Amino acid sequence: MPANRAPFRNRPTGGSPGPVLRRGLAVVAALPLLALAACGYGSQADDDGAKQKVAAGAEKTDGLDSVRIGYFGNLTHATALVGVQKGFFQKELGATVVKPSVFNAGPSEIEALNSGSIDIGWIGPSPAINGYTKSAGKSLRIIGGSASGGVKLVVNPAKIKSLEDVKGKKIATPQLGNTQDVAFLNWIAEQGWKVDAQSGKGDVSVVRTDNKITPDAYKSGSIDGAWVPEPTASKLVAEGAKVLLDEASLWPDKKFVITNIIVSQKFLTEHPKAVEAVLKASVDTNKWINANPDEAKAAANKQLGIDSGKELPENVLDPAWKSIRITDDPLASTLDAQAQHAVMAGLLQSPKLAGIYDLAPLNKVLKAAGEPTVSDAGLGAE
Repeated sequence: MPANRAPFRNRPTGGSPGPVLRRGLAVVAALPLLALAACGYGSQADDDGAKQKVAAGAEKTDGLDSVRIGYFGNLTHATALVGVQKGFFQKELGATVVKPSVFNAGPSEIEALNSGSIDIGWIGPSPAINGYTKSAGKSLRIIGGSASGGVKLVVNPAKIKSLEDVKGKKIATPQLGNTQDVAFLNWIAEQGWKVDAQSGKGDVSVVRTDNKITPDAYKSGSIDGAWVPEPTASKLVAEGAKVLLDEASLWPDKKFVITNIIVSQKFLTEHPKAVEAVLKASVDTNKWINANPDEAKAAANKQLGIDSGKELPENVLDPAWKSIRITDDPLASTLDAQAQHAVMAGLLQSPKLAGIYDLAPLNKVLKAAGEPTVSDAGLGAE
């Protein structure tokens, strides 16, 4: 085993020996951002159903008519789902209307941020770093955390009984270059297998599949499993799939960033009060979620129903919700570790991540709320 490889920590029962997951950016910096999803820059959420009600006498924040936020229809984006559904964002923004847009995966959301179609977004670490590095540090900042965990490798138990059996199979990820896609590519490399990142062809077939249609692809037999976030993982389990690997088991303390909050640097500079309002709403939402898990689960599910047209059944919702940890902490050290692991694997040129975080607005909000501040792991903006 090469000197820079280490054995699995907390390796799941039944897995084969292997190195620690070098999850992270692997090929992200080399991957082009994908063309936008069929719905364009993300589908508009239903404002009425999401309770975007402006209080009488409320004033605009920073003089803005609206703030456009992006998120995914995943439970790993519970802060955004609940914050929109329960009106936390609208409350803090006053007469500035919240305009949500829903995305399938990170690359298309980065495109939307870069084009000015959204101002603030909930997103995974790999697309955030990709967007930052491709713009030479000029496009975005990570300004807060949202969630840890909630990502699993689920497989057809008739075809895959062990980690070794993944070789030669067809495994779905949400989109080329998104966080789960990169994590799976890195895991494949750690097994000593070869896959062309662009085409997904090799010792494993990586099939980029919209989360919305992954369950149907599994039922039809066109894929043998998927490395996906919740609730897609639990949807597959409801169809008979089995969890082969929980990504949290590969990380110290079982904590790793899965969802951050990003903002365009232009919007951060021009509208600091609006950014602070969104962060306060995020902190308030997270506190409410952790204090009221059952109500929060129901609220997140209701918003998923508004965004997708269908709420999750209990046998999907309950296990999915249990695997996610909601947090204000962006877990910056794990993002940095992801980047360094990719460099060690020879899959990424050393990224210049200094300045990717600006946690000053979040720490201001946390201090005012009597909560502990969070660290940028030395990667903060000057």
